[in-house]
Amino acid sequence: MLHTDIPSHSEIKALAGVTDNWCVSIYTPTEPDTANPDQNRIAFSNQARRALDLVAAPDARAALEEEFDGLIDDTEFWRYQSHTLVVLATPTRIRTYRVPNLLGAAESVGDRFDLKRLFRAVTFPQSAFVLALAEGAVRLVEVNADRPAQTVPVPGLPTSAADHARKASLGDRAPKGRVQGDEGSKMRVRQYARAIDTELRTILAGRAVPLILAAAEPSASVYRLVNSYDVLLDETIPGNPEHTSDQDLAERSRQILDRHYAMQLAELIELLEKRRSEGRASTDVSDLARAASAGAVDTLLIDIEASVPGTVSDDGAVSFDEPTATETPGILDEISRRVLLAGGHILAVRADDMPEGAQIAGLLRYAP
Repeated sequence: MLHTDIPSHSEIKALAGVTDNWCVSIYTPTEPDTANPDQNRIAFSNQARRALDLVAAPDARAALEEEFDGLIDDTEFWRYQSHTLVVLATPTRIRTYRVPNLLGAAESVGDRFDLKRLFRAVTFPQSAFVLALAEGAVRLVEVNADRPAQTVPVPGLPTSAADHARKASLGDRAPKGRVQGDEGSKMRVRQYARAIDTELRTILAGRAVPLILAAAEPSASVYRLVNSYDVLLDETIPGNPEHTSDQDLAERSRQILDRHYAMQLAELIELLEKRRSEGRASTDVSDLARAASAGAVDTLLIDIEASVPGTVSDDGAVSFDEPTATETPGILDEISRRVLLAGGHILAVRADDMPEGAQIAGLLRYAP
């Protein structure tokens, strides 16, 4: 089982705002199910020593070394890992995140954290709600990347369509003069679906987490007619979910999420190409640095493995440097940081998902 603790969007934004003379970022690929947890600890220890060699101030180095030693000696911590351990430290504080994404090994020292790779963990989060809907039962299942799926208590949620209609079954005859037969049954299923939607609003209000419907027909189509939640995905988990476990629903929902995010990414690339012809998108590093500094970037797409050494001035002017053996947060990292702090969206992807030949691409809020 993976043991993960993925930073929230607010945490990422807070990390982007951290500046210090000595910000150390270490990314260590880890094995979650290894019989020898020491191999993860040794890998991190070697990276920590290399990072410390880059810290020239004796007091700062001593403080960081004490933080790293405390983590290295924490046997219990090393027993529970995911696919990558991210350690972000200054001389006054250390933060750790165990993320399910397999990220390359890296260590850097600079005046801010190297967050580009960490963005990957929050770009396409494997979180969702699954509404397991049948005429005989309904439940809401929460799916997360960092813990087992579980049913969420929803006060007031009907127990079944018949119960909501106050009948022993939907096949019961209606009083004379009322809608009866198949037509009456469909009407009661719609009333049942509307009551479910009403109760879910107390749980889903203000959220942007995808909702996935698990239901057979005609219940699935009926629910979609009355649904009021904007992030109900188009794809349904088919079949009666009454006897499907929460974990099975979670596994099937993750496949749907993968397809949903792949479609979102394809649509974004298409929009980028369209907006470039209108002057409202760019793949040029210098142009995007100026736009990010002016708060003009709405959405930024970045290759998590790409690196462009150099600096960005306060007004967005770029100074390119020659590559060195020592990794430090570079131009792409700084552009990402400024976009995030200005309220923009960051999508960290693999090179194959980028527009052809681009290391970075951005949608602009307005044409320059």
